[in-house]
Amino acid sequence: MSRRSVFEVDRLALSRIADGGAVLGSGGGGNPYVGRLMAEQVLTGGKTVPVVDIDQFADDELILPIAMMGAPSVMQEKFPSGKEIPALVAMMERLMGRKVSAILCIEAGGLNSTIPFVAAAAAGLPIIDGDGMGRAFPELQMVTFTLGGLTATPMAMFDDKGNGATFDTVSNKWTERLARALTIEMGGSAMVGLYAATAGQMKPYLVRGSLSMAHRIGELMAEHGAGAARVLAETYKGAVLFSGRVRDVARRNEGGFTRGTVAIEGTGDFRRREVTLSFQNEFLAAEESGRVLATTPDLITLLDANTGQPVTAEMVKYGLAVNVLGLPCAPIWRTKEALDLVGPRYFGLDVDYRPL
Repeated sequence: MSRRSVFEVDRLALSRIADGGAVLGSGGGGNPYVGRLMAEQVLTGGKTVPVVDIDQFADDELILPIAMMGAPSVMQEKFPSGKEIPALVAMMERLMGRKVSAILCIEAGGLNSTIPFVAAAAAGLPIIDGDGMGRAFPELQMVTFTLGGLTATPMAMFDDKGNGATFDTVSNKWTERLARALTIEMGGSAMVGLYAATAGQMKPYLVRGSLSMAHRIGELMAEHGAGAARVLAETYKGAVLFSGRVRDVARRNEGGFTRGTVAIEGTGDFRRREVTLSFQNEFLAAEESGRVLATTPDLITLLDANTGQPVTAEMVKYGLAVNVLGLPCAPIWRTKEALDLVGPRYFGLDVDYRPL
């Protein structure tokens, strides 16, 4: 079936998506460099992957989301082997009893905005211009599809050693608990295929256009360099929440997540002030002297103040000059039901969500 693509992704476009995805990843979603390296290996010789609007698919066609699961700090040292992806797609097609028509990013994040391109290129499939979050969240049930009653299972998981497993659970929360436990046993990270559903089931809940948005953000970052934070804030109705140097980082791997805090001392207009960011894979809140500047589900992202490049939670280090960028989340996350799933109180923060 011939489909009209939104745009074709070559190696340059992929690098822009990796950078833009890292901004949308809100500090999480994995190191964009790792995903970009993997995808560039399959986009040699002028090969491209078409990015296609979901409306180009019949309602009964099968869409497969793919992602890396685990602690981002582990993924910096434990690279995927590349063999997981073909095994994963084949396993999901057996579980679903039918062929996959397109690949989908389950979240918008540096690594998880690029890894699905490896699957799409290897299988000769298009990739959907959208995702299930519009950003990155740390737990499997935290997707828009959960709000629509879609189930995460049947789900398949493969590690870099070739071990595979499948799940059939009673709820998406149970999928998270069981898969997280196995991820820890697999060394802290694994490749997963989940929320496989028809295009018709996904259409009402998909966060549309997120790959196009990631690509545009990457272009703006390349164009404006150190001024990227200000430009992105103006373009996407966000705000530069703070500017300064990293004074302290407390980071630990716990329960299959990378958790911790980042303390930033203000510089320039923010002198004599300090902001603290808390994170669980992704940045959850930005606070200054007990005053909350932003919280999940809005996006909190760090950009290198000298280069304008995104800085993920596992890449933050002492002395780094950064801008703290706040961007509004996809509107679907601002309902009461959605805030129960991804709002600040779910993560133990004693504060109500206030939109940017």
